[in-house]
Amino acid sequence: MRHLPNIICVIRIGLTWPIIAMLARDRADLALALFTVAAISDGLDGWLAKRFGWTSKLGRFLDPLADKILLVFVFVYATWVGLVPVWLTATAVARDVMIGIGASIYRVWFGPLNGRPTLLSKVNTLLQIIVLVLAMLRAASGLPPWEIILALSLVTLVTTVISGADYVGRFVQRAWQLAAAPRG
Repeated sequence: MRHLPNIICVIRIGLTWPIIAMLARDRADLALALFTVAAISDGLDGWLAKRFGWTSKLGRFLDPLADKILLVFVFVYATWVGLVPVWLTATAVARDVMIGIGASIYRVWFGPLNGRPTLLSKVNTLLQIIVLVLAMLRAASGLPPWEIILALSLVTLVTTVISGADYVGRFVQRAWQLAAAPRG
């Protein structure tokens, strides 16, 4: 049972392609259902890992990877078919790429990050999920109005930019502290 959170992460990654395939076939209703399951699995695997102590090195790597794969690919395809504004997807993808590059540089030069997602990052991820859910809901049913998705996209844009800047600031601050620390 202790590997259940990792199995859920793999399932979330595996749901990415069927979601995109359903969007490509104009089956936004099925894409929405699958995406909702994937989004719920994100919270479930984290809860199980914390609640029962089922954490692992693999899980600490796999969970954010599963989130990024799901969100980036669905955002890009949803933008391709006109469900989500290009500027939001470009910003969200740029943020994730920037964080990935920053984390990689930090690991190479300074070692493991040993960090946790910030509250702002969790709020940003939740808003990104809500934007995608509403966009798919609109494609499936005609509701909510585009203006609501646009307004939420603007709020999500702000949290995306701020959380990206926050991560960069944290990487730089940690690196600066390590570089300035006396060597033993």
